[in-house]
Amino acid sequence: EVLRRLRAAANPIPVLVLTARDATADRIAGLDAGADDYLVKPFDVDELKARIRALLRRSVSRAEPVLNYRDVSLDPVAQQVSYRGQPVALQRKEFLLLHELLAQPGRVLTRDRLQQVLYGWDEEAESNALEVHIHHLRKKLFPELIRTVRGVGYLVDKA
Repeated sequence: EVLRRLRAAANPIPVLVLTARDATADRIAGLDAGADDYLVKPFDVDELKARIRALLRRSVSRAEPVLNYRDVSLDPVAQQVSYRGQPVALQRKEFLLLHELLAQPGRVLTRDRLQQVLYGWDEEAESNALEVHIHHLRKKLFPELIRTVRGVGYLVDKA
């Protein structure tokens, strides 16, 4: 459950599960929940160290770059947004939504896709929740940032 929450919050921290549960179904469940690696007890300490080094190498190589769009800057690693050099406080879902839009400028993202990013498959959302988050982003940043494509979804124009 903790692992699912980490991943739902887009937390990129590497996770190595150490457990005595050695059934294939348990390993699959752990990896599907978002674990990067799974090691069953008893284990060799040198193997554990090697797996940790590998996780750290992979996490450094997949560090996401800062996304810049006009006067908006979004740092996915630090989970920070600034507008014209000033920090902007965003709610978690606003941050996730903005990240998704800025990562794909010029591409229309459907309502379904954006709701999947915000709520996953498990969480139920109010019918107008996406519009509320879009409204808050426009108000906190600038109104022209996110363009509505009627009947389809939203996009950030290419800079």
